[in-house]
Amino acid sequence: MDILLKQVGYSYAKDTPFEKRALTDVTLHIPSGSYTAIIGHTGSGKSTVLQHLNALLQPTEGSVLIGERKIEAGTKAKNLRDVRKKVGIVFQFPEQQLFDETVLKDIMFGPLNFGVPEEEARRRAIALVEQLGLPEDVLEKSPFDLSGGQMRRVAIAGVLAMEPDVLVLDEPTAGLDPRGRREIMDLFYRLHQEKGLTTVLVTHSMEDAARYADTVAIMHSGKCVATGDVREVFANEEQLGDYRLEPPRTVRMQREFEERTGLSLDELALTEESLARSIAQALQKGREPK
Repeated sequence: MDILLKQVGYSYAKDTPFEKRALTDVTLHIPSGSYTAIIGHTGSGKSTVLQHLNALLQPTEGSVLIGERKIEAGTKAKNLRDVRKKVGIVFQFPEQQLFDETVLKDIMFGPLNFGVPEEEARRRAIALVEQLGLPEDVLEKSPFDLSGGQMRRVAIAGVLAMEPDVLVLDEPTAGLDPRGRREIMDLFYRLHQEKGLTTVLVTHSMEDAARYADTVAIMHSGKCVATGDVREVFANEEQLGDYRLEPPRTVRMQREFEERTGLSLDELALTEESLARSIAQALQKGREPK
């Protein structure tokens, strides 16, 4: 499902003494089936954009097209249930949103609230617990008796149980150790591919954006200042610097290797695996007789 923000502006507490401008003239196209990373420093407007993607916030200027539903400034949008069913958001620390007495009830809550029959909601919950690598016996446990990593997976299952067309991830690995971060991000990427989801990752991590996204949008001072293919964006180190961002660690390592050895790698390395492979190939070429 496509999402299009067109010349979107947003002010918190508009027309009050506390009015604060958050977005100005933001135009951003998120194509159906794409994996888009929205990056930017703290206060750049990333989180405000995120909340427009399923109408948690509605623009004070411009319009947001979510699938075929248009939400326009100056017009009060009604009946947003379908939008919020189709666009699922995994917020930072989603486990803080757990509340029910058992894991099964917590996962079923969303679908039941949107009119899914109880047996179908139960089927989805059981399937998701298995898909997310949780033991089946967690279904009858309290979510608050689980480990932190398990609680997060249960919270994610609650979002996925809605069967959204668009999955929005707001720093979904905050607070996890490196292994846990990689497992969760790999899980989302697998779901993106298997289910054909439109995925939006809002992140401070250039490494996650580089590894998983195919398109990157840069937010700065409430504006979308650049969009492009992930390699194109991360190859432009001058532009990143202009917006107080650094390229991913692998790109920095690649530049250092090229400077020290005088060898050029064939492509921009966006992951550790591709960097190691490209370095090995470059060293092998360097040994070959001229």
